[in-house]
Amino acid sequence: MTDAERPGAARLAKQKYEQKMYRTKTCGELCLANVGETVTLAGWIQRIRKMGALTFIDLRDRYGITQLVFNQTENETLFNQANDLGREYVIQATGTVNERYAKNKNIPTGEIEIIVTALNVLNESLVPPFTIEDDTDGGDDLRMKYRYLDLRRNAVRKNIELRHKTCIAIRQFLDSKGFLEIETPVLVGSTPEGARDFVVPSRMNPGQFYALPQSPQTLKQLLMVAGMDRYFQIVKCFRDEDLRADRQPEFTQIDCEMSFVEQNDIIELFEEMAKYLFKTIRNYEINEPFLRLPWIDAMKRFGSDKPDMRFGMEFVELDDVLKGTGEFPVFNSAAYIGGICAEGCAVYTRKQLDQLTDFVRSPQIGAKGLVYARVQNDGSVKSSVDKFYSPEVLNRLKDKMNAKPGDLILILSGDDPMRTRKQLCSLRLEMGERLGLRDKNKFALLWVVDFPMFEWSDEEQRLMAMHHPFTSPKPEDIPLLDSAPEKVRANAYDMVCNGVEVGGGSIRIHDSKLQAKIFEVLGFTPERAQQQFGFLMNAFKYGAPPHGGLAYGLDRWVSLFAGLDSIRDCIAFPKNNSGRDVMLDAPAALDPSQLDELNLIVDIKE
Repeated sequence: MTDAERPGAARLAKQKYEQKMYRTKTCGELCLANVGETVTLAGWIQRIRKMGALTFIDLRDRYGITQLVFNQTENETLFNQANDLGREYVIQATGTVNERYAKNKNIPTGEIEIIVTALNVLNESLVPPFTIEDDTDGGDDLRMKYRYLDLRRNAVRKNIELRHKTCIAIRQFLDSKGFLEIETPVLVGSTPEGARDFVVPSRMNPGQFYALPQSPQTLKQLLMVAGMDRYFQIVKCFRDEDLRADRQPEFTQIDCEMSFVEQNDIIELFEEMAKYLFKTIRNYEINEPFLRLPWIDAMKRFGSDKPDMRFGMEFVELDDVLKGTGEFPVFNSAAYIGGICAEGCAVYTRKQLDQLTDFVRSPQIGAKGLVYARVQNDGSVKSSVDKFYSPEVLNRLKDKMNAKPGDLILILSGDDPMRTRKQLCSLRLEMGERLGLRDKNKFALLWVVDFPMFEWSDEEQRLMAMHHPFTSPKPEDIPLLDSAPEKVRANAYDMVCNGVEVGGGSIRIHDSKLQAKIFEVLGFTPERAQQQFGFLMNAFKYGAPPHGGLAYGLDRWVSLFAGLDSIRDCIAFPKNNSGRDVMLDAPAALDPSQLDELNLIVDIKE
């Protein structure tokens, strides 16, 4: 039915509705094809430029920016009204699309402008505390306090849009592979074996507490027992732990579990998913299979279980070259001596080498010192420990490091091999950064496999599960649980991208007897194991299938795709480094009446 054919009342109602529409177009969709059209836009004022009888306003919404033009000679009232506006005012403007004389090729709408014929101020704005620009003058704390303003910035909004697109792609991929998206509870029981729990008091059960899930680990295993076969969830998780760039107290996992699978099945599927996401989100093609690196090799070659493989500079163990072959007491008494070769860095000045020495001696790294050796243009070696070693030994050092003229050899030593390797890893990453080898547009992915099942906790004075107590040991290592549990390898795997762990998982234990044995090794009494995890162990007695899974860190994936150093800017409302929400001023003290209702007494220890 055309408008002319509509009954009078219906036609009038439609006209009134159209008149009430806040906008007919967005600020990002107009182009030369729209010239001559009458349109209505709505949004925020990005900037105002007053140029004599003309005033130009850049109007912004989520979709883009469009230039509005106010001409004093054509409509002085409208012109004066425009000159009274300020930044971040919310306005509605109606006008005619016109081809711009001076085109702006930096924005999609840069070929057109709107000659405004009607203006309506929808809401005024205070002067914002920082500029709403890509290069803002607002510091981190200020932007976090006014995060709703920070989100108006194009750079931040794009990260949120990228996160949305990533979630859509994840759901499409997993749905195509037969996964069901199933929600699990947010109020669960405490699991003290992992990180610290966030706890929630129960009003109806005085003196008792829920915990917020560190992950839906046991629940997704129960879904496998329930026959769901393939499960996923884009789920919030909560861990009360110290923060850093890639951590938040609440974060989002892409949580997955599969039945009737072995390690290779899971690795192949989620490697395919990673390649799909890179292609879909970044248009970055990865064709070759990911490297699979045993944990022990990763530690020996790179000093990390999440090595950055965008560049080489692998560790070389130098005990046979430098220990006992000279009179340098530090090396002669060391349990480990390792070095890296920085190509072309023999030209480093004494000041630069002192900076590197200060870096490794910093409290965060904790090394006692740094030894260096330059390979001169003539092939000779000039070292900071020349007086302790003969030229022959230094030449053997050069050969062992496979160093060429112009290269710089950097050496660390220590009493604890693993600790020294981690220090050398920090030095390797620092050199990679200085040499521009950590390109954010280059991606190097690998699997780290065969993790140790347990690690010793000095705090608890017992073995702890390196991943979690539900990880299955390698079948061939099960006999070692009684005789040498520290040598048992886990059927676990982590995916690493550019030195960041983006996900990890394991084959799970599905046999109640083996699960009880693992709890025994971890120092659980049968009573404690039953109290904390009896629901899972009992479920295994009702026909639990072999199963395993993986959880990707959504925030980490998005930050990698966006080229960010921190996950914070891909989360709409993040916490700061102290775990505080400075916008909401949380956490905060409770009103005494709430504490009474919850039967809680707050006694803060000095």
